[in-house]
Amino acid sequence: MRKGETGQLRLLTGLVLFLAAGCVTWAATHLVAPSPAEWLYLVIAVGLVIVATACSAPVQIRSQMRFTATSAAVLVLAVILPPAWAILCAATGVTAGRLAARHAGVSFHKALHNSGKDVLAATAASYAAWLAGVRPGVEGELLTQGWVTYVVALSLAAAAFAAVEEIVMPATLVLATGRSWGQIWRTDWDVRLAVNLASILLAGAALGLLALDPRLMIAIPLAQLVLYLLYMHRLHLRAERTTWEQLAAATDALNGVDLTGVLHTAARGAVAVFNARQAQVELWDVEPCRLVRADATRVLYDGPSSQAPPPAELTASRFLGGRDGSAIGVLRLALPATTGGIHGREESTLRAFGASLTTAILNARAYAELTEERDRHAEDARHDPLTGLANRRALLDRLGAAPEQPASGTRALALVDLNRFKEVNDTLGHAFGDQLLVELGGRLHAAADENGAVVARLGGDEFAIVLDNLPAPATAIHRARRILDCLRDPVALAGMQVTVQASAGIALAGPGVAAGELLRRADVAMYQAKRAGVSIVDYQHGRDTADHRQLSLGGELARAVEEGEFTVRFQPIVDLGSGEAVAAEALTRWQHPRHGVLLPKQWLPIVERSDLLGAFTARVLRQALLGLREWKAAGFDLTVALNVSPHSLLDPAFPAMVLDELRARRLDPGSLMLELAETTSVGQLQAVERVLTTLRSAGVRLALDDFGTGHSSLSVVSEVAVHELKIDRTFVAAMRTSAQAAAAVRSTVELGRSLGLALVAEGVETADQRQALWELGCTAGQGHLFGRPMKAGELLEALRDGADGVRGSLAASLHPGATVIALRNRPPA
Repeated sequence: MRKGETGQLRLLTGLVLFLAAGCVTWAATHLVAPSPAEWLYLVIAVGLVIVATACSAPVQIRSQMRFTATSAAVLVLAVILPPAWAILCAATGVTAGRLAARHAGVSFHKALHNSGKDVLAATAASYAAWLAGVRPGVEGELLTQGWVTYVVALSLAAAAFAAVEEIVMPATLVLATGRSWGQIWRTDWDVRLAVNLASILLAGAALGLLALDPRLMIAIPLAQLVLYLLYMHRLHLRAERTTWEQLAAATDALNGVDLTGVLHTAARGAVAVFNARQAQVELWDVEPCRLVRADATRVLYDGPSSQAPPPAELTASRFLGGRDGSAIGVLRLALPATTGGIHGREESTLRAFGASLTTAILNARAYAELTEERDRHAEDARHDPLTGLANRRALLDRLGAAPEQPASGTRALALVDLNRFKEVNDTLGHAFGDQLLVELGGRLHAAADENGAVVARLGGDEFAIVLDNLPAPATAIHRARRILDCLRDPVALAGMQVTVQASAGIALAGPGVAAGELLRRADVAMYQAKRAGVSIVDYQHGRDTADHRQLSLGGELARAVEEGEFTVRFQPIVDLGSGEAVAAEALTRWQHPRHGVLLPKQWLPIVERSDLLGAFTARVLRQALLGLREWKAAGFDLTVALNVSPHSLLDPAFPAMVLDELRARRLDPGSLMLELAETTSVGQLQAVERVLTTLRSAGVRLALDDFGTGHSSLSVVSEVAVHELKIDRTFVAAMRTSAQAAAAVRSTVELGRSLGLALVAEGVETADQRQALWELGCTAGQGHLFGRPMKAGELLEALRDGADGVRGSLAASLHPGATVIALRNRPPA
């Protein structure tokens, strides 16, 4: 209650009681004594008022109003009794009724105030009926005028009664609650109107009973009580529905995720639901304790509890409980002095509101914790956990965003890699390696700040520097070098001074250059710097050796295998002396629908890295064996040679696949020669030995391809049991001009002879090379001199035609008329 409010309310109560006392005094001095028989009517009249006054009930929680049927009883008195008796009976009845049936929480002072108000209203109603022409008396007939007069009298009396009610009651509530006149008048105006109309109807019904038989007046209090209770029941249902709707709306408004919003909404919502003058929510489990206070129009305070101004008198409270049962705070209400506190159904409403508020507070805190955790994770996801610098993700986001000042200059990206960093990890351990990265990352960050740049760590010992607002592209290297100068000073690690050098590549951003492409270009330039042994290299498109076709071919590999785009061509292998074809090597080509014929060097590494190697090898082997069967069917006893990827030899299922294909075509395993790449199989001897043993035991022949080009040729020959050595074409091409190449061919031939191995020279292009190889003892060769790679059918036609008409010969004999022992008849190795 605000300052001065109590005194004003008491002054109003005193004025009402004074006026009521004056009315009663006037009535007492103007009484006309009734006859003994008419005392019954007076007693019934008083009883009527007592019943109407005692049977009252609130129709809205915290409305500060109680509706009664007193007006109906007073209207009956106003038209059947003289004003003096009507006033006196009304005063006696309302006083006795209020004192006999005081409601919980209603003070004696309030009862007297309301009784005085009813006496004033009864006086106004009696004289209104008198002015309407009703002249009742206690002697004789009770109803002496026509019905029109009584209808007018009841209407005027009801209006007079309501006028007093609508003046005194709002004035009282304005002083008690601090609310405006407009708010008071708008509150339950429809209910008050309905009560007044019902009072007129009830009074009219009472007059009807009196007209039938005055003795029926004894039934009026009972009828009044029944009708009143029925009407009040409906009003109570409406009041409860309105109350719970307000509570639901208030609790729904608490479903926010912002704690401040929840507290503000709760304080104002409690004022609305409980019709309180003020409400405050105090949280105890925070430091300092937080208090939020509000009235019906605004939030009055939000801050530490210790600094809050004094509140209005707080008359009701509800603890707010935590999940573990402990109290996290309290909700307090400053109810008007006339309400008498919280009781009955209002306690359930307050308990429900307090529970909803507790849930809303806990939910808002949980959401705040989740939001904080999400923001922390998002921040962590964009920073390197070791150095605290931005990471690759943050770098790509920054590169993808437009520069803060797009018109102010050029953007460049420098990619930095520490040289020989692995030696630090291997020598001193990863802990010292991390310490080195933290130190160098801090130096780069500080130097970048001084030069208006941003540093990120991409991983390992790689850092990136974003240079923005460069005045000209040429300044990028200068500014990057100035930043990298911070790495020159040695770093103290494990009691020693470690000097670190770095290589950097710089790429300039430009229209259409995406973040990933810019990073790739900087990476290309950085590796060029490493290879050149310089500190910084800028990206030049002409030096970019990246082959985008490799990525494209990798994506098309599955289609090529499935649709048979890989085809086999056969290059004949001939006896160098006789020129007779003894074998053919199957060479694979990719007949690409857009790029044309692709050689193995363009796609073989892609196949070997894919999971389609097995399917690819099976298709190629099948085509090679089909060609072999075609030649044998035509009467040419050749063998077919096929290069095998070292990755295939690591597959335990490879031997079974080869032997199944041979059986399916009814071919002798000895007619298949598998060529092994000497340079790639040497490091995998133990892994492939079981596969090679299975194939060799089944009769499949093995050849060592490109012999002499590896790093350990002799050790390979001693470890891998093969049937044939193939002399690499580089030695054949240079043997006429290079003594070293001729010596290499000669030694290979001698090695093959001593081990009982067949020898095939690759790349035989001229007759001189053929002659020289024959003279050195090499017995077979292949190359363009004898035929280019061709289809199986084309090779068959060449064999049928023969050289100089000799069937199966692809070159003239070096010694016409001489007898030559064919290679296929040589003793097995």
